[in-house]
Amino acid sequence: MVRILKIGGSILTDKSKPSCPRSMEIARIAREIAAAPFDLVLVHGAGSFGHVPAKKYGLPEAFSPEGLRVTHDSVLKLNELVVTALGRAGAMPLPVNPLGCTVLKDGRIDHMDLGPLKEMLHRGLIPVLHGDVAMDLTRGAGIVSGDQLVSYLAVALKADLAAIGTNVDGVLQGGIPVEAVTRSDLSGLDFGPGSGVDVTGGMKSKLLELLDLADMGIESQIFNAGREGSVMKALKGEHVGTVIRRSN
Repeated sequence: MVRILKIGGSILTDKSKPSCPRSMEIARIAREIAAAPFDLVLVHGAGSFGHVPAKKYGLPEAFSPEGLRVTHDSVLKLNELVVTALGRAGAMPLPVNPLGCTVLKDGRIDHMDLGPLKEMLHRGLIPVLHGDVAMDLTRGAGIVSGDQLVSYLAVALKADLAAIGTNVDGVLQGGIPVEAVTRSDLSGLDFGPGSGVDVTGGMKSKLLELLDLADMGIESQIFNAGREGSVMKALKGEHVGTVIRRSN
């Protein structure tokens, strides 16, 4: 069994302030993950560590070597905080930086070197990936979002479970979480403005990634990782948010 869990940058950081971690939330989520750590690939968003410098340097539209370096250096700092918190909670994490193993083409993942990641899983370790910059075969460079990593890894690793933890209770309509969403529901959904700086598309982008995943037979869910205990429940396969399903 392989499980893919993403924790959004909106939970781990204050996205309205540059490089501002939410240390208490990082520690709590690490404890919940450490209670069920096996066969898990963790992806986390870049939050204010990545989105703020990416916007400053015009990424991904502009090709800026300095912007790539500064943005990557920034997201590494958040990744270190997450990995350290997991270690303190009793898990066995190792960082996996997408810049070093991922190649994009037109902004989409063309291929990843998953050999080390698979060996980590085999040894009972938790690979911890994150939203990052990456080289692009057509554009020079781009941004690989945590959401895109979730969908790619779920397919490549034939995941049994995929979940994205955000700062809301799922896909909301009128402030109420929708129980399930299929592609046929997409046109009727209203996506309100997000909070903070986000260069990767917000909730609609998440849904599009997960709907593609559903089309390939892998259900997932979007849930509120800010609610205590929800991460642990999601890892156990419990319904704690909005399920993303294939259309009938």
